[in-house]
Amino acid sequence: MPAAAPATAERRDLIAAIRRLESNVAEVIRGKPQAIRLALTALFARGHLLIEDIPGVGKTTLARALAASLGGSFRRIQFTSDLLPSDILGVTVWDQTRGTFELKRGPIFANVILADEINRTTPRTQSALLEAMSDGQVSLDDTTHPLDQPFLVLATQNPAEHYGTYPLPESQMDRFLLRIQLGYPDRAVERELLRERAGGDPVARLAPVIDADTVREIQAAVEHVKVAEGLLDYAMAIIEQTRVSPVASVGVSTRGALAWYRAAQAHAVIEGRDFCIPDDFKILAVPALAHRLMLTATHESLGRARAEAERAIAELVARVPVPT
Repeated sequence: MPAAAPATAERRDLIAAIRRLESNVAEVIRGKPQAIRLALTALFARGHLLIEDIPGVGKTTLARALAASLGGSFRRIQFTSDLLPSDILGVTVWDQTRGTFELKRGPIFANVILADEINRTTPRTQSALLEAMSDGQVSLDDTTHPLDQPFLVLATQNPAEHYGTYPLPESQMDRFLLRIQLGYPDRAVERELLRERAGGDPVARLAPVIDADTVREIQAAVEHVKVAEGLLDYAMAIIEQTRVSPVASVGVSTRGALAWYRAAQAHAVIEGRDFCIPDDFKILAVPALAHRLMLTATHESLGRARAEAERAIAELVARVPVPT
């Protein structure tokens, strides 16, 4: 394994900023350091995060805490069954005084978007996010409008078996760099939360600890993280195995492979390294790949598609030899 290069003053400053961000979010999201780290991985890899779990375990709180800790603009969109694409993107209206059409920007024009309960709106409205998430721009009336950077969509959703939900299409799922779960907190942490949260909303007390310029610098540093050839072959071996897995009708796409690669680079930066190690890929395999795996009808009919996909990815990672 190569030795880490001496940290320059600039790298030390970036790592210090990452630690401040982690600590600030952890003031609200107690006992979930891995979930916080995965959320930061999505941010620094220029990706988007889907937080999927049962109601009431802190999905929205994690998204709000991360947004409050970042400098820049923040908008929350509450997804409902009657939400329209124009409610997200905006509309072009005629300005009589100027004699021109003017864009009334929707909430998508912000640095951090909280798409709360995204699976409670129709696929037509869900698809309004596709161009923004893929290309960082919005097209309205034959005009393309770039979005400010950094741009991060933090979406929450309840499991599809709950009433009043619309499962996300595969194309929409593929736009999320990572999918994570929070789960119930430990008993001691939950007991502490019960005592502390009686005083009000803790997210309201958070202040930004990192600005947009620093986020962009960290994102630029991610692009220069080195990945050894042997490690790249290891990642490709796992990707190829997803495409011949008996439980999958469609394996991980090239876009999914690129997303996993970028996420591993971002994870290395968060860990304070300028090179990847096998653990960067192994830790992120399930969050980055499982939601891109399309299962066969036999396994989908079990009603446990998410668990089956995650188990399949975990087994592949355990089976493929790690490079030395």
